[in-house]
Amino acid sequence: MAPPPPSPSMAPPGLIHSAPGPPDTCALLQLPAAAAASMSGPTTETPSAIQICRIMRPDDANVAGNVHGGTILKMIEEAGAIISTRHCNSQNGERCVAALARVERTDFLSPMCIGEVAHVSAEITYTSKHSVEVQVHVMSENILTGTKKLTNKATLWYVPLSLKDVDKVLEVPPVVYSRQEQEEEGRKRYEAQKLERMETKWRNGDIVQPGLNPEPNTVGYSQSSLIHLVGPSDCTLHGFVHGGVTMKLMDEVAGIVAARHCKTNIVTASVDAINFHDKIRKGYVITISGRMTFTSNKSMEIEVLVDADPVVDNSQKRYRAASAFFTYVSLSQEGRSLPVPQLMPETEDEKKRFEEGKGRYLQMKAKRQGQAEPQP
Repeated sequence: MAPPPPSPSMAPPGLIHSAPGPPDTCALLQLPAAAAASMSGPTTETPSAIQICRIMRPDDANVAGNVHGGTILKMIEEAGAIISTRHCNSQNGERCVAALARVERTDFLSPMCIGEVAHVSAEITYTSKHSVEVQVHVMSENILTGTKKLTNKATLWYVPLSLKDVDKVLEVPPVVYSRQEQEEEGRKRYEAQKLERMETKWRNGDIVQPGLNPEPNTVGYSQSSLIHLVGPSDCTLHGFVHGGVTMKLMDEVAGIVAARHCKTNIVTASVDAINFHDKIRKGYVITISGRMTFTSNKSMEIEVLVDADPVVDNSQKRYRAASAFFTYVSLSQEGRSLPVPQLMPETEDEKKRFEEGKGRYLQMKAKRQGQAEPQP
């Protein structure tokens, strides 16, 4: 994450900046008219919107050329971290870095491919006393034809942590809303996500157990784990892991689970809310575990759990750092969705998780159908 600029005056209104990167990363851009028109959030003394963009390379995608969902999630988090950190340091006072606390449900509306340019636009839409809400839109651009399409929309929540004391949460500078309804709607979203975060903590003791000689289409057959040593390049100025790094690893494990289950090309369809329960420090070893919980006719739900092990710190035990549900779909060589093999839960816990996943699937299906119905 880039450190905040010395003065807000270095970022004149109407200009947007990207994080430092390779030559194919835009360094200074004018906000596209379409994106600017959609930005209707509160006003602040610092720029209320930024955009970063980058061309998608082969190492960003799977073997079929579809960009990994984790790559897009990482870019989304980078944009959110820049704008929220910049805002939290916009007034004189103790310096801080904004840490990711939660990502709301994110749908992948259309696939992005190698050679396309990802435009990630972020704006601050609400602030509470100790948190910042950032809404992000991702557009893909075919630079050969000029065609652009919306691929993702996401909402992220950040909290400002002091550079002097990482356990100290600082107050967020308030924003000025152009309409009173914006503040009221933002407060409702804040209270809703706060309640949902509390409800997920009961799952923190749950673990993924390896099975012996599992049969195809069972939970044990496709469940997977990845072990990663946290290095300096994974971390913020605090020495704690970037939320985007964690999300990218979570998506990688979920993708392996989905591929093992259906043995076809798979892509991320959506991610349920990702909750970051605790910080992960540089030098820790993290274990990212994934298991399939539910299948519909053409989709797969995978639960991903992230556990952190201090290794060299005997004063702290292994703990649950993050958790989320990813949904994947199977695609043919022509890019059409395919039926997926049905999951066969065996134990009582697996059957319970299957029914819970079915409930989430039916709830989201009903919500989509309600949104698709024409308004009277």
